[in-house]
Amino acid sequence: MASLSTKAVAAVALVAVLSVCVRAQQPGINYTTSDATAYNSGWLPAKATWYGAPNGAGPDDNGGACGFKNTNQYPFSSMTSCGNEPIFKDGKGCGACYQIRCTKKNHPACSGKPQTVMITDMNYYPVARYHFDLSGTAFGAMADWGLNDKLRHAGIIDMQFRRVLCNFPGLTINFHIEHGSNPNYLAVLVEYANKDGTIVQVDMMENNSGYWVPMRESWGDIWRIDRAQPLVGPFSMRVRSDSGKVLQANNIIPRGWQPNADYRSYVQFQ
Repeated sequence: MASLSTKAVAAVALVAVLSVCVRAQQPGINYTTSDATAYNSGWLPAKATWYGAPNGAGPDDNGGACGFKNTNQYPFSSMTSCGNEPIFKDGKGCGACYQIRCTKKNHPACSGKPQTVMITDMNYYPVARYHFDLSGTAFGAMADWGLNDKLRHAGIIDMQFRRVLCNFPGLTINFHIEHGSNPNYLAVLVEYANKDGTIVQVDMMENNSGYWVPMRESWGDIWRIDRAQPLVGPFSMRVRSDSGKVLQANNIIPRGWQPNADYRSYVQFQ
């Protein structure tokens, strides 16, 4: 029988795997970003872990490294995941949707039925070429009915994944002005991009000037512009997904914009 100290060490190790998306990069893992994010790659092997509350959305604040908020609500609905770098793509994989599944070969509690998750956070310490650190809700969703907790107790399993198009009925692209924005600094979170789910470039037009200015990726899905002279609204926004589709929302952010405000557009990827 293992000693008490041995059991304690094992418990601590398990908690370290499950509790957070660890913030250190493991060297020497070979991966292919194009395979992970392509729609035609078929099912690819991956490792799955989970963190946060068993029936939660992952982070305690329902956020994550993509900058999305309220990931316990529609369209995320707590079906979220951290992705390691070939999936997260330094923030440009934020919002992408993936089907995940595990089979009886992976664990007796697995259902084999695909479930859809969205990338909302970064996994900096992968244990495999592709590693999904899932919310407790998403990890348990791969189980047969009534066996969610049994599957979560496994802690880490083999699974399969493939990229799919996102589907957000009733939603259009939202532009959220981040806290701290001011006349010389504008930071915008782009939310609810349909289909690809991802935003890889954002441009802004100031006060109907006719000139599009590229914004810089700040972190996750938050884009910013800094300028010595005050910015003057209204602002038109142009966004591009990773498949090259472009949308334009004219004068969507008004002249009297405010930090922490949402400006819902009338445009959406189809």
